[in-house]
Amino acid sequence: MTDTLLDTVRINFDRDALWTLNIVLAFVMFGVALEISIKDFKQLWLAPKPVLVGVFSQFLLLPAVTLLLVLLIQPYPSIALGMFMVAACPGGNISNYITYLGGGNAALSICLTTITTLLAVVMTPLNLQFWGSFYNPSSALLEAVAISPFEMIKLVSLLLGVPLVLGMMVNYWKPIVAQKLAKVLKVISLLFFIFLVFLALWNNREIFLEYILYVFWIVLAHNLLAFLTGFSIARVFGLALKNIKTITIETGIQNSGLGLLLIFTFFDGLGGMALLAAFWGIWHIVSGLVLASIWNYKSAEKKALV
Repeated sequence: MTDTLLDTVRINFDRDALWTLNIVLAFVMFGVALEISIKDFKQLWLAPKPVLVGVFSQFLLLPAVTLLLVLLIQPYPSIALGMFMVAACPGGNISNYITYLGGGNAALSICLTTITTLLAVVMTPLNLQFWGSFYNPSSALLEAVAISPFEMIKLVSLLLGVPLVLGMMVNYWKPIVAQKLAKVLKVISLLFFIFLVFLALWNNREIFLEYILYVFWIVLAHNLLAFLTGFSIARVFGLALKNIKTITIETGIQNSGLGLLLIFTFFDGLGGMALLAAFWGIWHIVSGLVLASIWNYKSAEKKALV
């Protein structure tokens, strides 16, 4: 696929807005961490198989199948790099809520979100560099930008690691305060983050409208493939239905907010990357809620037949 405007244009997102996005994402993670306690990690020791399968699906299988999809559809270089970025991110914070709605294992979901977020400090930069290098057009973009994995690790540590530790500390020392804060912070920060994404898209609506159909079908296919990847690997390992649902959701709901922030910070808002990550951030909420509704409907049908 030859280069297009998407591979050269920069999305308009000023430095003040970028700092705001940094702060909002940190607050989103802090809000998630307020509901995480040390005992949640006991899941890893008591039942390690679902956790290990979930981490394997998230950080190894999803980037690998993303590469296969990229090689199959041969997207624009910046779009491909955006796909690798999304696949390299940890699970999104809304995955816990969607798991709960879909009748999945909420404890496993929280455990996976926590572990993949901690691992993302190293795995997100490394996965982006590693898998992005296998597709020549995106590899050329990576070389042109010449980002330092260490610099990206530092930023991810600040955005994810620090809020996660602080939130867990508040939960440990003041659990009642943590629960009250979590309900407010998670909703407000998530809504504000969605507002910032829409603002970025609105300020660049000419580019967005020109490429929306192209990006839409790629995000749709990529997100569906992510869900199928999580579902398939969980089935292969013979996990219980609740755990299958959880790993399906954790693999299909990515922290695209982190990806978007990294794109604005290290890739100067590269058009294709930013549009793909922004649209993924909107779409995975829709697809996740639809999937949870389908599972709920099927569960209700089974109960009615009993």
